[in-house]
Amino acid sequence: MGTLEAIGLAQAIVRGAEEGLAMTVAGARDSGHTWAEIGQVLGTSRQAAFQRSGRPLDPRTGRPMEPAVADAGDRALALVGHLASGRWAAAWQTFGPAVAARLDAAGLAAAWAQLAGMIGRYERHGRPSVYQAGDYTIADIPLFFEAGDRMERVSYGRDGQVAGLFFLPPAMVEDRPGVLVRRAITPNEPHPEETS
Repeated sequence: MGTLEAIGLAQAIVRGAEEGLAMTVAGARDSGHTWAEIGQVLGTSRQAAFQRSGRPLDPRTGRPMEPAVADAGDRALALVGHLASGRWAAAWQTFGPAVAARLDAAGLAAAWAQLAGMIGRYERHGRPSVYQAGDYTIADIPLFFEAGDRMERVSYGRDGQVAGLFFLPPAMVEDRPGVLVRRAITPNEPHPEETS
């Protein structure tokens, strides 16, 4: 088997495991288990377990909330790509009017430079985790720099434009839905690996 075929096989295994986990969590809920119990098994909080696997109901309609921006994860990855390659204007063009009015392309470049000054050169990103929070679709992406890590949190309005952008230190993101990152890293350890 070639390396590309191995990647495809690994991706199929991950998808199957994610589907199996979703079904077993749904079964646990149907059996009366709490989100706190499920979170404990998953090694996270009840809120993170709910955000990852729950089906929140919109109190306005009584219907399950679905991500309004279906491709929010891809959009957030594209935003990381713009930032990592210095395409500030391209990143800024994804902003909604309220964000664009408060942060122009030069300000975005300055914010990215500030990150580089604190935690070094950007190296890679993890897999996005997407969830709905009221009227906003949230995409969280772990970012790994040479001397530290951040969580890129992008909020999208229903129009698909960026309504919020944050680069949060891991300590501020204790319970992200769907992605666990080791908190303590010793000098001899590799970068944290994402798990689900």
